[in-house]
Amino acid sequence: MSADEPRPTIRIPGTISRTISARHEGEGVLRYLQAGSGAPLVLLHTVRTQAEHFRNLIPLVADLYTVYALDLPGMGYSEIVSGASYEEPAMRAGVERLLTELDLADVTLLGESMGATLALTAAADLPERVRRVVAVNAYDFRGGIARSSLLARAVVGGVLAPGIGPVIAGVEPRPALRAILRGGVGDKAALQEDYLDELLHVGTRPGYPVVARSVYRNLPSLIAARSRYRDVTAPIHLVYGERDWSRPADREANRALLPRAEFTQVPGAGHFIALERPDVLVDLLHARDGADSAH
Repeated sequence: MSADEPRPTIRIPGTISRTISARHEGEGVLRYLQAGSGAPLVLLHTVRTQAEHFRNLIPLVADLYTVYALDLPGMGYSEIVSGASYEEPAMRAGVERLLTELDLADVTLLGESMGATLALTAAADLPERVRRVVAVNAYDFRGGIARSSLLARAVVGGVLAPGIGPVIAGVEPRPALRAILRGGVGDKAALQEDYLDELLHVGTRPGYPVVARSVYRNLPSLIAARSRYRDVTAPIHLVYGERDWSRPADREANRALLPRAEFTQVPGAGHFIALERPDVLVDLLHARDGADSAH
């Protein structure tokens, strides 16, 4: 992050912002938030968000875990690299850099949406480092964010359109972003205005519209990544909001693909469970740790 780029407007108590240096040309610096003490818990955010997506969860788990909330490559305040790929393998590589560069072991990976898919595929690649995976509303089905609302469908369609797509990606009206994100929560009050301010603030970073458009264009690679789920050897807990953008058939497809995984559906919750029901995720994390301790 250069001196003239935007800086975070949200401060999560007890967190420290850190970075992982690029190892070679074409690889960007990664930014993450760290908090707490204990076994490592890595948090992976959703499409068009950042580490601050977990602002409500981090303070609730920092007594039990050392928390690492990553800004995925090019997103949040991680470095934007010209010409970088935003296909699933490239984003997964960013997650794996965090685990390997910090030499993390016995890791709990908790991801939401896109982050859930990346948590599963990273666990498949690094079984020796990953203790378990909590996959919240995995973004591995067709339609995705376009199911949020008619406005979301129009905006995403415009961003992906040839010719005018880059122009639309560079113009992000507050009412449009609010409407899209509100379509991902059952409790509309869970989307706080200062968080919306922060997302719009990040959107002013030089090059960010290119990143946003590239992420949307490469969302189909998350669907393709489902083929890696069966390679995960760590215990998996699939979590879905009752009002998530996924359909019951999408959820059942993953239950069938991962028959040994635990499954929880959160009544009334939408796609952004970390924003509106962090208590549910805390209970899942603590319950599993209690069971592991008992053994």
